[in-house]
Amino acid sequence: MGTVIESHDAIVIGAGPAGLATSRELSRAGVHHVVLERGGAIGHTWMHLYDGLVLHTGKHLSALPGMAFPSWTPLFPTRLDFLDYLQRYADTFRVPVETNANVELVKADGDAWTVSVTGATTRRARAVIVASGIVSNPHIPDIPGRDRFRGRIVHSVEYRRPDPFTNQRVLVVGAGNSAGEICAELAGAGAQVTVAIRSGARVVPRQLLGIPIQYFGVALSALPQSLLRGAMFLTGALSELVRGASPLPPPADTICANVPLIGFHLVDGVRSGRIQLRRGLTEFTSAGVRFVDGSEDEYDHVILATGYRAAIGMLGNLVRFDDCGFAARRKRVVSVDRPNLYFVGHNYDARGGLRNIARDARIAASLIARR
Repeated sequence: MGTVIESHDAIVIGAGPAGLATSRELSRAGVHHVVLERGGAIGHTWMHLYDGLVLHTGKHLSALPGMAFPSWTPLFPTRLDFLDYLQRYADTFRVPVETNANVELVKADGDAWTVSVTGATTRRARAVIVASGIVSNPHIPDIPGRDRFRGRIVHSVEYRRPDPFTNQRVLVVGAGNSAGEICAELAGAGAQVTVAIRSGARVVPRQLLGIPIQYFGVALSALPQSLLRGAMFLTGALSELVRGASPLPPPADTICANVPLIGFHLVDGVRSGRIQLRRGLTEFTSAGVRFVDGSEDEYDHVILATGYRAAIGMLGNLVRFDDCGFAARRKRVVSVDRPNLYFVGHNYDARGGLRNIARDARIAASLIARR
C-alpha cells in the first residue's frame, strides 16, 4: 500500500450514472470529494454495452438530479444518447473524476477509510460511496460440462452486435430484458435463435396508451406491495386479453424486486417461430446442451444473459449481503455493518434503476453532509 498523500471528505467509486449523480449532490452540499473511475472515460461501462441498447425507461424519469435530457432526445434514449448525456452532465457540474483509477481495496481505518488504487497512491476519506453498479460483475452460473462444449460461450456483457452470428445456431440463456433484446436482434439478423428460460418472465408493454409503462409503475409505487403486485398482474391480464396469452413460462415467486420483461419483442419472436423456446438447461454437451426435459440440441454459440451481482469485491468481507445479493443496507443507502459507508445504484425495481439512482444520490449526500 502506498503512502497516503491525499485526503477527502468522501470518495465515490465509479463514474457511471450513480457516481455522477452522487458527485453532483455532494458538491451541492459542500462535501469535498473525488470520483474514481476504473475505465479510461466517464461512463466506461455504458461505452462497452451492446450497440443496439435502448433504455426501456422514459427519459423524463431517467434523468439524473439537476439536468433533464435535451428536447431532441427520443422518449427512450439510445446507448449513445445516454453516453452523450453523461458526458454533458459531468462537464456541467464539473464532476471531479479521475479515470484509470481502479480501486483494488477499501479498508476501514479507525472512523475513516483508506482506498487503494492500482499503481497509484492510497487515498483517505471519512466516507466512501460505492457507486460501481453491477455490470462489471457479471453472474456466470456453474453449468456442468462447460469444458466439453466445442462452441463459444460468452456472457451477454460481451455481446456487441448481431453480425458475427448470422446463420449461426445461438442459444441465449435467461429471461431478462437483455436476453429479450439480444434474441430479437439476433433473429432479425438471420441467426437461428433459441432462448432457454428456467424461472419464467412477466411481460408488460413498453408503453400503455403512448405512455411508458415505467411511469405507471412510479405512480403506483406508493401502494402496498400486495396491491402493487395486483396492479402489475392486472396489467399483464389486460395485455393477454388483447394479445393472447404469453408463450413464456410465468415467473417464480421471489422476495427480491423482479423487473419485468418490457416490450413484446421476445414474445412476438417466439410466437412467429423466429425464436425457439426451451426450458432451462442442465449441462453442456460437446456439441450443445441438454435441457431439463432430457432433450439435446446443438449450438455454435451460447450467450449467458444471466444477470449481474453487486460489484463490491473491493470491500472484501467487510459487509454482509442481503437476500438479493446486495450489501445489507438501511435507509436505502447506508451500510448496516460499517459507519460512513454508502451504496448508490443498488436499488432495482419497476420504477427504474436510473430513477432510483437519482433518489439515492440525494439521500446519501444529505446523510454525509450531516455527519
